[in-house]
Amino acid sequence: MMMNETDTKFLRLAYEEALGGYNEGGCPIGSVLAQGDTLIAQGRNQRVQQGDPIAHGEMDCLRKAGRQKSYKGMTLYTSLSPCMMCSGTIIQFGIPRVVIGENVTFGGNEDLLRERGVEVILAQDPDCIALMTKFIEEKPELWNEDIAEE
Repeated sequence: MMMNETDTKFLRLAYEEALGGYNEGGCPIGSVLAQGDTLIAQGRNQRVQQGDPIAHGEMDCLRKAGRQKSYKGMTLYTSLSPCMMCSGTIIQFGIPRVVIGENVTFGGNEDLLRERGVEVILAQDPDCIALMTKFIEEKPELWNEDIAEE
């Protein structure tokens, strides 16, 4: 499946969230939840800003979306391939479609998502790759903390 115009627009918004997080001194990972052309919520990794170890980009976005009766027809956009916690949440909530900015700097859990019936689109967006690469080079200790590596 290819990205459409709506996907491009919302992935760009996820990137803008990531850039905002970077500019705040946090991990540059952004996320957007949408139903078709309708924006439901957007968020960014807030681990540093809020001192919250669970506040990954996807989790912040979903928290801001509030309670949803159903995630049917929704797409979660994320600037970086989702970790196990965020992938588990996508599966738990039954989010049917995920558009990932990139998995060059971090190989997340796309296979797990696909195995559970989630449609996964991988953009390999050059801006997402460049921002994450820059962050990892500048703050390797913060990145290792974010992905729980020593």
